[in-house]
Order: sequence, then C-alpha cells, then structure tokens
Amino acid sequence: MTDATPDTSVELTKRLEEEGEVAADYLEELLDIADLDGDIDLDIQHDRAAVEVVSEESPRSLDVLVGRDGEVLDALQDLTRLAVQARTGERSRLMLDVAGYRAGRRAELERLAAEAVAGVKGSGERATLAPMNAFERKVVHDAVAAAGLVSDSAGVEPHRYVVIHPAADAS
Repeated sequence: MTDATPDTSVELTKRLEEEGEVAADYLEELLDIADLDGDIDLDIQHDRAAVEVVSEESPRSLDVLVGRDGEVLDALQDLTRLAVQARTGERSRLMLDVAGYRAGRRAELERLAAEAVAGVKGSGERATLAPMNAFERKVVHDAVAAAGLVSDSAGVEPHRYVVIHPAADAS
C-alpha cells in the first residue's frame, strides 16, 4: 500500500480551475485583438475544464470563431490548450465551446447515435457513420456505450468515422 495522499479531488479541481483561468485570459486577449464582443464562462465537466465564449448581445458575431463545421473552433481549442500547457507545464484536455456550437452539435450527435443504435439493434447489422472529428466521434462512442453496444473508429484523418457493432459482433 502507498502512503496516504492528499485529496486528489481537491487537487484536480484546483488544477482544472487554473486551466480555465489561463484559457480565459488567452481567449480574452484573442477577443480583444479580433475586436469581438464576448464573455468567458468557466466550468468543470467530466473531469475537464470547460470554457465557453458567449455573447448575449450579438451571438452571431462569434460565428467567425466557429467556422464551417466547427473547424475554426477545433483549431482555437488546440491553440488554447497549447497556451494552457505553456503556462502550467501540463497537457490540457480542456473543452472549448463558442456560442453553444458544441452543445448543439452534441445534442445532434446523440440523436444520430440513438437512431443508428436502434437500426443496429433492429437489423443486427453494423452501421457506419459519416466521417467526424475527434470530438464528434467521442460523443457518438459515449452514446453507443451507454446504449449497451460497442463502437470503434476506422479510417484516416480527416476521414475517420464510427462503426457501430451489433451486440453479437462486439468482438
């Protein structure tokens, strides 16, 4: 047995709060440089720092930070994670959302996954979904697992996709 360790839950919360604060500082600077109006909301979700850029007055003005199919948002998340790592010295898994784009996309993907799971359970055949980015595949994998089936990713970026297996095929 190892020696007693301090409450890792408290340490994790403190580390994630620090990640969120560093990310908020970075994003506020970016918003100033880009002359965009936005506020930063911080939270901790699923043992990750969750940061969202929001604008009640002009949410459409933030569309430029989302880009087509979330491409700019993905890049901005990577840059924000690098900024956090540069400041803290630790790799960050923070999740970034802009104007609720990821939250809305998550809901769409959960519906898509539920429909695909129902199809697989009904037909007993595998289902292959359209290519998705890593965030989207993770949402689908989580939804499939919650429904009691197994999924995996196949293909090569940027064309990786999810395959959902019937229960008997889940090897």
